[in-house]
Amino acid sequence: MFNKFIAAILPYFPKKFVWIFSHSYISGETIEDAIRVSKDLNSKNIKVTLDVLGEFIKNLDEAEANKREYLNLIDVSYKNDIDGNFSIKPTSFGLLIDKNICYNHIREIIVKAASYNGFIRIDMEDSPCTDMEIELFRRLKLEFPANVGLVVQAYLKRTLDDLKGMADLNSESNPLSFRLCKGIYVEPEAISYKKYEEINMHYLEDLEFLLKNKIHVGIATHDKPLVDGAYKLIKKYNVPKYLYEFQMLYGVTPKLRESIVNDGHTMRVYVPFGEKWFGYCTRRMKENPKMASQIIKAIFYKG
Repeated sequence: MFNKFIAAILPYFPKKFVWIFSHSYISGETIEDAIRVSKDLNSKNIKVTLDVLGEFIKNLDEAEANKREYLNLIDVSYKNDIDGNFSIKPTSFGLLIDKNICYNHIREIIVKAASYNGFIRIDMEDSPCTDMEIELFRRLKLEFPANVGLVVQAYLKRTLDDLKGMADLNSESNPLSFRLCKGIYVEPEAISYKKYEEINMHYLEDLEFLLKNKIHVGIATHDKPLVDGAYKLIKKYNVPKYLYEFQMLYGVTPKLRESIVNDGHTMRVYVPFGEKWFGYCTRRMKENPKMASQIIKAIFYKG
């Protein structure tokens, strides 16, 4: 109840208050902030994926603006020699307003990234978007086999079947690329696993399918048991390093992140930025009220 109460009232707090806990997990409001943080991470032998905040837009003018921001971000990133790629949320480009316009915006972004031999990761959003985002990915993967990947969420009961259903797109020259995460959105029990142990079990089941079938995977987790489980699967299938990497959110579990890097594994950190950080934070709180306890710790114990 306490967590839900904090989540409900947070949008009414002053931005400066919310920033107290947010700034540890968001690089800033500007491209310059994101580039600064990315350079620092690169200097520690960590790759990045950059994300402009602002999903679930209300009109197509916002979609156009988001596209222009990403096109500029790609140019600026490569001019600064950033070792990274880019993550996008289809609802930022109008997925829930006009699917064709959304496709065209994202295609233009991928064309720009491909001109640098770059890579775009399509984020998976809540369950009403799942089929549309898989369809979008399939269409773009056929045209840009080396430049686009997708996120999948282990807590959805459909995920393993979705992975099997996309396996036809895999090839040795251009393997499929998925980011495997647990999932953050609050979904009905009918379509999602709820218990910690259950989610972890299916996460490792999905991961084993990907590694066994030589499909590239970003192992996105801050959970030590899942990291240990991933190590065992990598060893079991003798997975070459070019077929996997570990991924984490900016500012989360830095000691675990460091240990993975020190063990010789590739690490990529998700670096979000943008003027819409406030909406992003308050939405995440509503989607996952359990974050409230972490916020209280961040305020009083500085993380």
